[in-house]
Amino acid sequence: MGKTLFDKVWDKHVVDTIENGPQILYIDKHLIHEVTSPQAFNELKERGVSIARPDKIVATADHNTPTVNQHLPIKDALSRNQLEQLEKNCQENDITLYGLGHKYNGIVHVMAPELGITQPGMTMVCGDSHTSTHGAFGTIAFGIGTSQVAQVFASQCLLIQKPKSLRVNVNGKLKKGVLPKDVILYIISKLGTNSGTGYFCEYAGNVFEEMSMEGRMTVCNMSIEMGARGGMIAPDQTTFDYVEGREFAPKGEEFQAKVNYWKTLKTDDDAVFDQEYSFDAEDIEPMVTYGTNPGMGIKISESIPQNNDESFEKSLSYMNFKKGESLVGKPINYVFIGSCTNSRIEDFKVAASFIKGKQKAENVNAWLVPGSQQVAKQIKEEGLQEIFEAAGFELRQPGCSACLAMNDDKIPEGEYCVSTSNRNFEGRQGQGARTILASPLVAAATAVEGKIINITEHLN
Repeated sequence: MGKTLFDKVWDKHVVDTIENGPQILYIDKHLIHEVTSPQAFNELKERGVSIARPDKIVATADHNTPTVNQHLPIKDALSRNQLEQLEKNCQENDITLYGLGHKYNGIVHVMAPELGITQPGMTMVCGDSHTSTHGAFGTIAFGIGTSQVAQVFASQCLLIQKPKSLRVNVNGKLKKGVLPKDVILYIISKLGTNSGTGYFCEYAGNVFEEMSMEGRMTVCNMSIEMGARGGMIAPDQTTFDYVEGREFAPKGEEFQAKVNYWKTLKTDDDAVFDQEYSFDAEDIEPMVTYGTNPGMGIKISESIPQNNDESFEKSLSYMNFKKGESLVGKPINYVFIGSCTNSRIEDFKVAASFIKGKQKAENVNAWLVPGSQQVAKQIKEEGLQEIFEAAGFELRQPGCSACLAMNDDKIPEGEYCVSTSNRNFEGRQGQGARTILASPLVAAATAVEGKIINITEHLN
């Protein structure tokens, strides 16, 4: 029987197998940030254990970083302490850190791919659930807990049970205005937030093959939102072209040798998955969420469904929505374009193409937060900054920002925010904040109109 893409990468990294139990998996690259690493560093210190492979670890500051006046001392004591601790730990252990202000600083899942740190066929972990983003490169990448961070620090390996395999196929032609974010929101709305539990998901079909690397990263990023351990897309010419020439990518003959291997990383025709689903691209439309988990999504043209489930009722109550209600025309005072899901240059190009020549609605606070210093630089160099500023949008400095309430960028209680981030849980963007997940195009249109509009009716 043939092997899946997941099997090929996994099997190559198995160091040992415990009889009838978990396996010891070698980790090629360990990404860390300021939130989940301090306790792991402390654990090793207390046990007198040194870091096994500091050269395989890359650190960045992202969750607690302010997005305004990054050159000034950080006001929030907790955030300041966490960032200082990260710097101290990296210095003591000879770990590469791209801290605040560094030209390579950014959200961990944005800066690693754009620097060529992420490469096909790798195993990658980080103490962050959205590590699944890197699976866009044909990489086994997943989030780990703090005790596992310590485990990788100490051994560069992980004791782990091999997940089951799942494939999601999407074929056909996407409608105008449908972005990768809509594709993954649609999949999660159809399958539910527990459908991927216990599985590693491969995305297949011409829709994913035709996506840019940025689009594939958006899809894999949200695999975790359907409960999967991670998501993967087979590497192809689009992948190789993206990786080539990047700062830490292989060069010359070494790169060509790598590409020859990467080309073998695709699922065999006779491979069998434990679970499989298929969707038609034509059925997908621009999406919005109406509830408090990412599975509660509808096409922008649809109304909130009827459901008497207690948790559904609670969710609608929190959002102050009603069954049968359409979100079109709903006034919105906050818009956030950013996060590890949608803060790459492609996302800002999409937003700029809609915003150009228009003005932001007076009632809207519109925050545009690049995912890295490199993206911020591209925004400036490509003339997008002028478009955003002329339209009244606020372009901030890189960081996780209003994706989660761990920094100054919080949405006020009771306010709605159309957000390009990945989670719409209660209080995710601030206590009492109400999050509506959408694509950068829908978010940009909302900021211009001051309310949610059916974007499909406004496209030529």
